Amino acid sequence: MSFLQLAKERYTTKKYNPNGKISLEAIEELKAILNLSPSSINSQPWHFTFVSNTETKKLLAEASYFNASRVLDSSHTVVFSVIDSVQKFEQKFEGEIENNLPEGAVGYYKQYLKPLPEEEIKAWMTNQVYLSLGCFLSACASLEIDSTPMEGIEKETYKKILGLEDYQPLFAVAIGKRDQEDVNQPHIKSKFRLNLNEVVTEIK
Repeated sequence: MSFLQLAKERYTTKKYNPNGKISLEAIEELKAILNLSPSSINSQPWHFTFVSNTETKKLLAEASYFNASRVLDSSHTVVFSVIDSVQKFEQKFEGEIENNLPEGAVGYYKQYLKPLPEEEIKAWMTNQVYLSLGCFLSACASLEIDSTPMEGIEKETYKKILGLEDYQPLFAVAIGKRDQEDVNQPHIKSKFRLNLNEVVTEIK
């Protein structure tokens, strides 16, 4: 199937089949794909937590607002987190860049990124995690796995439940198999997108 067709058929799943479990092989493939996600100057300021344990999912569901049923009924909930301080990022990243990055990327980091205010660096790190989300959703579609990106979570509660010491949850993605009665399926509810000419400009 072409990537365009995958994009047309992919949708945000609203109702999951609780019996639709994802195979171990597919989960391992998704982990490997996330590990290969692109990031600016190969910064990788992220951590991904795959949760299938029933009791842990129940706790996460209680901290997921209107997304509770998706956390409970999906096969896995994947939590995307960002390193929780600029200082920790610098300690981790600066120890690796000289050996792993081209000279131009090292120069960009030292001259343009490192001198930025802390809040701007935090925003930049968060942006990198969102890049991995796009990669992940596309990977799920290619494996015929349904998905629901969820920003509606209690981040601090997620952090405590998962025991994350150096990372701050940003959002989660429920993955699994759709309930065949899910009313958000494209053949039931047509996708709405802005006109192509409104969002894309070509300069020749």
